[in-house]
Amino acid sequence: MLEVAEKLFAEHGFDGTSVRQIAQEADINIAMISYYFGSKEKLLEALFNFRMEDFRMELETILSKRENHIKTLNNIIALIVKRIHRNRLTHKIVNFEFSNESRGIDFENYVNQKRENYQLFEAFVKDGQKSGIFVKSVNIKLIIPTIVGTYFHWYYNQRFFKSFFELDTTETSMDDFVHNPLTQHIQQTIKALLTNAN
Repeated sequence: MLEVAEKLFAEHGFDGTSVRQIAQEADINIAMISYYFGSKEKLLEALFNFRMEDFRMELETILSKRENHIKTLNNIIALIVKRIHRNRLTHKIVNFEFSNESRGIDFENYVNQKRENYQLFEAFVKDGQKSGIFVKSVNIKLIIPTIVGTYFHWYYNQRFFKSFFELDTTETSMDDFVHNPLTQHIQQTIKALLTNAN
C-alpha cells in the first residue's frame, strides 16, 4: 500500500492522487486506508517514516565497525547514495510537500530523524578532525546536502547524462552508473573537501 502511494504521489503529486486511486492500484478496499492511516495526510507521514526508519540503524552499523575514517566515509557516502537512489520517489515527494508550508502534514518525526542522522554524521567528522584525518575548515552541515545535491542533479538531468556518457537506457545500466562512477565521484569529492586544507 505504501509503495503504491509513493508511486502515485510521485507521479501525480499529493493533491493529484486520491485515496480511491491508491486503493484501486493496490487492489485493496478503500476502507483499509482509513482503518490503518485515518487520512491521506497520515498515509504520507507513514510513508516518510517507513523510508527513514532503518537508515539510522544502517549508519550506526557502519560507524560501529571502527574502520579507518576514510573507509568509513566511503561506506557512509555509498549508503547515502544507495538509499536516495532506491527511495528517490519519496525524496521527490518530500522536497515538494515539505516546501509547501500551507500543507497540514506533520513533518516533525521526519525532521527529528533527519536531524539525528546529521548529528551522527557530524560526530563522525568531528572525531576525524580531532584525529587529524579531516581538516577543520569545512562546514560539516553542508556535506550531506552536497552528496544529495550531486545525486539529484544527475537524476533530474538523466536525459542529458544518458547521452553525454553514452549510457544504455536500461534500469540496470542506470543503477550501475549510480552505484559505481557516480558514487566514486562523490566519494572523491567529499574526501577532497575533508582532507585538503584551504
